[in-house]
Amino acid sequence: MTEWDIKKLQILRTLRDRGTVTATAEALLMTPSAVSQQLTNLAKQLGVRLLEAQGRRVRLTDAAHLVLRHAEVVFAQLERADAELDGYLRGEAGQVRLAAFSTSVPALVVPAVRRLRTAHPGLDIRVREAEAAEAYELLAAGQVDLALSLAAHAPSVRDPKFSRVPLLADPLDVALPAGHPLADAPGLRLADLAAEPWIFGGSGPWSEITTAACEAAGFVPEQAHSASGWTAILAMVEAGLGIALVPRMASAERRAGAGVVMRVLAADQPRRHVVAAVRRGAEDGPAVARVLAALRQEAAARETAQKTRETVRKTHETVQKN
Repeated sequence: MTEWDIKKLQILRTLRDRGTVTATAEALLMTPSAVSQQLTNLAKQLGVRLLEAQGRRVRLTDAAHLVLRHAEVVFAQLERADAELDGYLRGEAGQVRLAAFSTSVPALVVPAVRRLRTAHPGLDIRVREAEAAEAYELLAAGQVDLALSLAAHAPSVRDPKFSRVPLLADPLDVALPAGHPLADAPGLRLADLAAEPWIFGGSGPWSEITTAACEAAGFVPEQAHSASGWTAILAMVEAGLGIALVPRMASAERRAGAGVVMRVLAADQPRRHVVAAVRRGAEDGPAVARVLAALRQEAAARETAQKTRETVRKTHETVQKN
């Protein structure tokens, strides 16, 4: 029977994900020669060729991809075994390490942790702020157990390493200077702001979200100024330098002054989708499952509150029209 070595299979999977032997060695805290030796031994154990030269690099053979397709099932089952064993040994106790992007920490993570500390005081939750790329590197490396990110920047649902859990559709409101001609305009749409100067980051998720939302509304935004922090963005809006899209979930950290008007957009209101992810199979662990449930509960509460506010706003606008 063919000998399957889990450690060597993990090295092969990391090489597939990282692309080079050097990057694989760095990720696994090994030397490049040790990585090469382990993969050579694995090829001998399995009796197939796993790597072939491609210039100065190596690429995985079709046989290597076949091996990894089956190995992913094994990795997922081992995660489930670890999760069940953890539940058996710890019961209500345990530790969950969570990586989350900045605006989700005060809006979702902190309320969920408060809820869990009351209901399950033996559960130890460690929070680490990290944007999507770093969060998924930490998750894949086993340094965190759960990662929160925007869906647009999460791994594909077809990625065999992770399970994704939808949490929240977060509306984007527009920040206008208090004296802006459209600050009190009824039924404001994103398309009405096509000629305005915009403020958003020069690159990264928020730049992509702003440009995608505006393009969906039929125009390309003119980036007048670049900033990534809400304090700087809202200060520039208040000074009349431009306008900006602001996620409603960021309300816990933004501090709009009297010179800024936050407007809910009408029919074409953009949204960003927030997801949680775990290593596939780990979602069955009782501690991780409790954290996911608390995050879903907090997300549902926020969406209910948002719908209530929308109903009140529409009622108010109707009364004003009449």
